Amino acid sequence: MKEVKKYRHLSYEERIAIAIGQQQGLSVRAIARTLGRSPSTISRECRRNAPASPYSCIFAQQRYQRRRRFCRPRPKLGGDSPLFTLVCQLLRKRWSPQQIAAHLSKVHGSDRSQRVSHETIYTCIYAQPRGELRRELIACLRMARAKR
Repeated sequence: MKEVKKYRHLSYEERIAIAIGQQQGLSVRAIARTLGRSPSTISRECRRNAPASPYSCIFAQQRYQRRRRFCRPRPKLGGDSPLFTLVCQLLRKRWSPQQIAAHLSKVHGSDRSQRVSHETIYTCIYAQPRGELRRELIACLRMARAKR
C-alpha cells in the first residue's frame, strides 16, 4: 500500500533556505532536494511571493501570516462579541435557541451579521470549554443535557 504524505506549510527556516538557494543560483529542483520538498512546492512559493523582485523570506513569511489570519471568517458568537452576550442573556431568561434565532431575525432583519441560527447557538454552547459558563448555559436549555 502506498504511503500517504501529509501536507505541511513551509516554515520560516525553509523560506530562508529558499532565499539563500536562489542567491547562490541553485535551481528549484536543487533547493527542493536540499529541503526534502517537492519542486512544485518551491516553485509555487517563489511564484506566489516574488512575482517581479528577488525572493524575500521576510516578505514571504509576512504574506503567509496575513493569508492565514484572513483565511476563515470570524465566528459570529465569539466569546467577546456583543451578540454572544445578548444570546447568553436570553438563554438565562429561559428562551430556547429557536426563539432566540427567530427574535434576532425579526429585530435585525436586513443585518445578517446580527443574526444567528439555532444550530449556531447550540454549537457555541456545546463548544465551550469545561467550566462554569458551559454548565450554566447547558442548564438554561430546556432539556439541559450535557451532550447533544
